[in-house]
Amino acid sequence: MYARSTTVIAHPGSIDAGIRFVESEVMPMLREMPGCMGMSMIVDRQSRRCIITSSWQTLEDMRDSDRLLNPVRTRVAESLGGRPQVDQWEIAALHRNHPSHNGACVRSTWFRVDLSTLDRAVDIFKLGSLPELERLDGFCSASLLVDRDEAIAVSSVTYDSRADMERTRGEAGTIREAGTADAGAEVLEVCEFDLVLAHLHVPELV
Repeated sequence: MYARSTTVIAHPGSIDAGIRFVESEVMPMLREMPGCMGMSMIVDRQSRRCIITSSWQTLEDMRDSDRLLNPVRTRVAESLGGRPQVDQWEIAALHRNHPSHNGACVRSTWFRVDLSTLDRAVDIFKLGSLPELERLDGFCSASLLVDRDEAIAVSSVTYDSRADMERTRGEAGTIREAGTADAGAEVLEVCEFDLVLAHLHVPELV
């Protein structure tokens, strides 16, 4: 399974219009594309960072969709008032305790991992970090995406509410520190988002 993310630093007054555009125009188009497994959108209104992620059954499906989606991506960026940054990922892990609901939030962490130990880092996330994360209050789901070309990974943990996400910061930080130490990974950034659209249908990958 694979994913493509489009990140836009939006104009403050354009975020809501951008969300509506993605939901009404982009999502229906994606549903008709071969191999598409849905999409999600997360937003941090403070930093104005918006990330739209589509998931795909195969690398070929994702690549084949790029020509059709390129002009749509430009329109999404225009609706948000920013420029798109596009990244492609392998979905290395996904575990869903239960579906997300309105008000759900996401904590995403970007890591740099030595390419020679990336597979070991994925196993540490699956076997070590994930069981600990699942015990946290409000845990909904977690995923790990990897970019083998850049030796970058990003984990995203979804919580039922912002209160749950904020309450678990300390515990989640302890789990993150232990996992990165075991994997020899470097934390690049930790960000918290509102989950504004959640229509990913990726099966369990643990």
